[in-house]
Amino acid sequence: MKELKLHKIELEKSFNPRSFEDRIYTQWQEQGAFKPQEGSGKPPYVMVIPPPNVTGMLHLGHGLNISLQDILIRFHRMRGVPVLWVPGTDHAGIATQNVVEKQLKAQGQNRHDLDREVLVQKTWEVKEGYHQIISRQIARMGASVDWSRERFTLDEGLSQAVREVFVSLYERNLLYKGNYLVNWCTSCGTALSDDEVDHEDMEGKIYHIRYPYASGDDAPGFIEVATTRPETMPGDTAVAVHPEDPRYQGLIGKSLLLPLTDRRIPVVADTYVDKAFGTGALKITPAHDPHDWEVAKRHALPVISILTPDGRLNDQVPEPYRGLTVKAAREAIVLDLKAGGFLVKEQVITHAVGHCYRCHTVIEPFLSEQWFVRMQPLAEKALAAWQRGELIFYPRKWENTYRHWLENIRDWCVSRQLWWGHRIPAWYCPSCGKTIVVRQDPSVCPYCGDERLKQDPDVLDTWFSSWLWPFSTLGWPGAALDEADKTNDFHRFYPTSALVTAYDIIFFWVSRMIMAGLEFTGKVPFRDIYIHGLLRDKQGRKMSKTLGNGLDPLELVDQFGADALKFTLAFLCAQGQDLLVDKESFKLGSKFANKIWNASRYILMNLENRSLVERPRFKPVDQWIYARLNRAAKTLTEAFLAYRFNDAATTAYDYFWNDFCDWYVEATKLSLRTGDDAEKDRATTVLLEVLAESLRLLHPLLPFITEAIYEQIPHTQGMLMTSSYPVYEEARNAPDTEQNFALLQELVRMVRTLRSECTIPPEKKISVLVRLSSSGASGLFLKENKELMQLLAGMGDITIEEPGPALTRPSGSIGLVGSGFEAFVYIAEAVDMEVLQRKFTKDIAKDRTFIAGLQSKLANEHFLKNAPPDLVQGEQVKLADALQRTEKLSAYIRDLFKDVPQTTPDQEPLP
Repeated sequence: MKELKLHKIELEKSFNPRSFEDRIYTQWQEQGAFKPQEGSGKPPYVMVIPPPNVTGMLHLGHGLNISLQDILIRFHRMRGVPVLWVPGTDHAGIATQNVVEKQLKAQGQNRHDLDREVLVQKTWEVKEGYHQIISRQIARMGASVDWSRERFTLDEGLSQAVREVFVSLYERNLLYKGNYLVNWCTSCGTALSDDEVDHEDMEGKIYHIRYPYASGDDAPGFIEVATTRPETMPGDTAVAVHPEDPRYQGLIGKSLLLPLTDRRIPVVADTYVDKAFGTGALKITPAHDPHDWEVAKRHALPVISILTPDGRLNDQVPEPYRGLTVKAAREAIVLDLKAGGFLVKEQVITHAVGHCYRCHTVIEPFLSEQWFVRMQPLAEKALAAWQRGELIFYPRKWENTYRHWLENIRDWCVSRQLWWGHRIPAWYCPSCGKTIVVRQDPSVCPYCGDERLKQDPDVLDTWFSSWLWPFSTLGWPGAALDEADKTNDFHRFYPTSALVTAYDIIFFWVSRMIMAGLEFTGKVPFRDIYIHGLLRDKQGRKMSKTLGNGLDPLELVDQFGADALKFTLAFLCAQGQDLLVDKESFKLGSKFANKIWNASRYILMNLENRSLVERPRFKPVDQWIYARLNRAAKTLTEAFLAYRFNDAATTAYDYFWNDFCDWYVEATKLSLRTGDDAEKDRATTVLLEVLAESLRLLHPLLPFITEAIYEQIPHTQGMLMTSSYPVYEEARNAPDTEQNFALLQELVRMVRTLRSECTIPPEKKISVLVRLSSSGASGLFLKENKELMQLLAGMGDITIEEPGPALTRPSGSIGLVGSGFEAFVYIAEAVDMEVLQRKFTKDIAKDRTFIAGLQSKLANEHFLKNAPPDLVQGEQVKLADALQRTEKLSAYIRDLFKDVPQTTPDQEPLP
């Protein structure tokens, strides 16, 4: 039964993503497509977005991360499971407060010129401004997040979670406060965890200094000590030597004079000292070196802190150096060491120096009272969960990194000397000296009743809220305690399904989330952990503001479209590898989207007066395309489930561009041009059905353009993004048809190539004689599809012969050999043979010159030694191709012009 007549549908002539992307995103949002669709009874698929910092606009690294997540979310949504993708942002303590402090500095102020509440309010204003920008960026990239569940790490619910965790850790004796050596940023004025310190190789100096024996202990003499930090000498409390070093056996327990001071310090024996390094004697400065701190604890040495929080020398040093910066103090002390005869020599070296991961200031080891989390008990649980197979890393190599970090973990310093962030819920009583850590703000001391409680001024590390992200965003702890309500988000959607993130925050975030999930919910927060690479420029350099090689994702969206951004990044995203990109890279996705648009436009503009047919019969070419679509659906599904984004994108590209556009759409032109109305209606119906299913196949990778086209197809209903993803069906396989069609494709390609080589005009038809290698269905298939081959390769008469005695090549023809056939193409009937001979001879001469140049280059030892391997390989491939091309043209000349010599007198035969 036929339906009403169709009319042609005119898509815009030129592909213009700006004309529909915002409209479609609003449509998705208004129709609730981003929210979990319940009722399927299937387990949900849940992800939480790694929350970007509210300190600026998103960069292309965020674009990669968001694009990959959106691909997975759309794929699983189309599989009919409830899908939740939670968006949100991070308050980014140090980074966000730095933005405000830079503004104050420009006005000649600092934060201490303001009340705490005023600075916090100014920081909220910064947050609100950047939050709007970030939300818009996420939407422009097409992220199908559930905006109704958006969270912020300082919102009320997450703040409750942070407080619950802090108090619980304290109650479980997993949180403590103490005076310890920490990493200190003198610019930010706060402690940092070990993971927040970036180490860089820098040029510096090592100074060899004499420490004289103290009077009365020994004859005049000294111990020579080497150090890179002479400015910390006023904080020295010992010199350490190895207990088995024969050079110092008689000095252990003796005293030395600390240069430039009036203090004596002992010589101690400790196995930490490497007796083979330098002089084998090590100055011990417990307050300013973590290793010295450990030595001091073993020998009960005093600890002298010589720095102020802003990085100047304090009153513990001799008066001339007080108030100096570290750099100025180093210069002054070195001059005085020289003048006093203490400096033996100085050498230029390169050594690793720690820097603040936010402001890049050199880190100072600093003695300070801080809050710490005991990490080993948490790490043991996280390690055991991985060993039980509850966590899977993609690629697996990151499991070694995870294991190594957990096995060597140190306690986590979680307090920060900032005002922006979660204020530490600890109060101190001035009367009894007790510390009160409670879930609700106390009004009086529970121990003595004093009302003069003072809250800890510090805030928690940003990562202290981030490590709770997978469950705090779903309503924990309140929702977790409500066992009667199994419909709340925590019970419905926790644990989440997968985490997608970059490898540079495995320590900061991934490992800690696993520890927190296990400690507070008893479950790992996700099973799959996909670790993608970093984006680099074409020279392999990490993208940064300093190098000026970064790319703005929204500029790319404006120029190429959101689909081009997403598809290109997926296409380039191979597991375990960084991505090398520049702006030109995104032309790949743009060209593919343009191909989809143009192919769809052609199909839709040819619907005039056509009717859709119920249950149309399939021709072999229809069976073939459905088999190819079926195979592509299987490959894409497997690739998405294994996080092989580049494999998925490559398969989608090859299927749509090659199978669908280049072969199937071209093949249907035979029916649409020469068939009767019934055949045209049948072909149109199948073509539209294949197009619709192909768009569903591509949707996770190119959501906007597929939705824009899908809504124009006459027989489709509802939105594409909530329709079903193509499922592999065994019944759709057609191996015989695929094999036969592959033979047809090979013959067509070979004839097309020959036409191009002989510059045969499109309007000229050429006759072809095909001799099959064996009898069977292939011959029948070719005979039944002669018209299709004539259409696809501009063939005229086609003669197909069954296997028989060897054929003599017909005069005026060129022989071609394929898999299962031999073909003779009658070139003479389509071209001027003399012109063709001259062309072939000219092409060979040109190739000979090219070959000679390549051979000379590849024989050059200097080139082979100094050129990059990929360049050498590229030249070798060019040479092989040129030799093959010349050999083929020479064969053509032998076949077509038997009486013409193969070389002219001044030419040597090719090797």
